[in-house]
Amino acid sequence: MAHRIAVVTGAGAGIGRATARALGRAGFDVALLARNEERLAAAAEELEQSGVRTVHVAVDVADEAALDAAAEQVEEELGPISIWVNCAGATVVGPVAELDGADIRRATEVTYLGSVYGSTAALRRMRRRGQGVIVNLALGPRLRGLPLQAAENGARSAVVGFCESLRAEIAHDGDRIRVVLVHLPSFNTPRFGWTKNLTGKRLRPPAPIFEPEVAGEAICRAAFHNGEDMWVGLRGQITRAIDALAPRIVASRRARRGYAAQLEKAAASEDAPANLEHSVAGALSAYGPFDIESKKATALTPAFLGAPLPLGARLGLATLGVVGVLTGVWGWRKFKI
Repeated sequence: MAHRIAVVTGAGAGIGRATARALGRAGFDVALLARNEERLAAAAEELEQSGVRTVHVAVDVADEAALDAAAEQVEEELGPISIWVNCAGATVVGPVAELDGADIRRATEVTYLGSVYGSTAALRRMRRRGQGVIVNLALGPRLRGLPLQAAENGARSAVVGFCESLRAEIAHDGDRIRVVLVHLPSFNTPRFGWTKNLTGKRLRPPAPIFEPEVAGEAICRAAFHNGEDMWVGLRGQITRAIDALAPRIVASRRARRGYAAQLEKAAASEDAPANLEHSVAGALSAYGPFDIESKKATALTPAFLGAPLPLGARLGLATLGVVGVLTGVWGWRKFKI
């Protein structure tokens, strides 16, 4: 399809910027939305050098009217939107007892309501044509329920519930509009240097860490595959299986290791920037400072991208689970998986 149009929110840096690059390589013209005009202009120039038509609009995704106006501008300047990707997000990291209600509200407005407003702006336009793809982001199994992350976990869980209801409505109405959730692990992006941080320690992504191109490639593939969910990271699938069979093991591990997995030993700078209310200045791109530890986008990348576990694998895990339960009940022998 000629001149397919993609919209990416949070496109100035991090996963959003990597996604814009991936969609540009896949033949889309790309609209870039975010708060920081300087980074948007740099991202647009980068794409245009590769022959991609772009438009960029500085907008806060928590402003429903402004986001809808941006969507209208995109269709006027580029054409009908065929895929809309909600990558924008902001959060506050710290123990629940220390979180301020205003910070939780703002994190929810950006991460959850920003995804809702983006989805509804896309939906209104896609329904005129009866087709399109809306992509939202969810946390991978290894990131769900982590301590210190209540604000983001709450917002991302709300995004999942919203998408489930939206899918049912679209199916009822018979539109050919797909709503895809991409479940992501940790990525090497700038967010760990600008997230509002109440812990007193520098933040780091829990292992395993991937380069943002892996997320961008997964999101790009979501535009073409027919499933409703895209899972990234094989270790996350293992955690998902264990959580289904023995949830207490996963919960115990989060409690014991969750803090250390997210915090460096060094103290956080007292004047570290925070992007919760306002965009952080600076010519930042897709990458953060953890490139030595991160998994690069290589020829093996497809091993980390795909729909939920294949049917055979799911049946195999289910069989192992049943056998394990029967073994425990009857005391035949102990299994080590």
